[in-house]
Amino acid sequence: MAKAVRDLGALQRGIGYQFVSSALLEHALTHVSSLPSTQTRLASYQRLEFLGDRVLGLAIADMLSTAYPQAEEGELARRMADLVRRETCAEVAREWNLGPNIRLGAGEANSGGRKRETILADACEALIGAVFLDGGFVPARAVVESGWEARLTEIAGDRRDAKTSLQELAQSRKFTMPVYTEVSRTGPAHRMHFIIEVAVEAFGRAEGTGHSKREAEQNAARALIEQIAQREGQA
Repeated sequence: MAKAVRDLGALQRGIGYQFVSSALLEHALTHVSSLPSTQTRLASYQRLEFLGDRVLGLAIADMLSTAYPQAEEGELARRMADLVRRETCAEVAREWNLGPNIRLGAGEANSGGRKRETILADACEALIGAVFLDGGFVPARAVVESGWEARLTEIAGDRRDAKTSLQELAQSRKFTMPVYTEVSRTGPAHRMHFIIEVAVEAFGRAEGTGHSKREAEQNAARALIEQIAQREGQA
């Protein structure tokens, strides 16, 4: 298996932040599997991940409050949950090309650890925590904004509910439940392009594209909902 090529300079340019402490950056990228038996787990990124999770939550809450000044607490909470979930953090980590820069033990690396969603999400949060310790909340918020700003727009207008809406529509029309199939995935790890097909038996199917599997599924669901609406409007 080819050895991952680390490029911390490119990583820092990608997140828009230059670390003062290179040791802190390395700490944020150190998975517990890479540590020798003489070192404790404190040398891994786990404590930074804990901190970064809280910094991310505060930054996202601040961004949502600014972006949706008329939204009630319940709506903000639902949007927040969508944005800080593990899958979203892993998507951002891929866009930052974080995987090749994480220090992993040989066994973890050889078993695909650099692509593992849990590791990517945890390292993403650890990196945010490290930025906070290195420069404070303002640069940490800027890093979060660079990775999440477009995602605030993605979920505007309840776009995140397309899959739920399709399921509810299928139930109300006595259709079978939607089935999602991955048609293809192309592109580099930090900028994947997915095509997903959704099918509802006895009605039809539609495709959606996106830079994450979840985004493509949402777009596919949205496309099929529009098909259903058009067909029923012509009936």
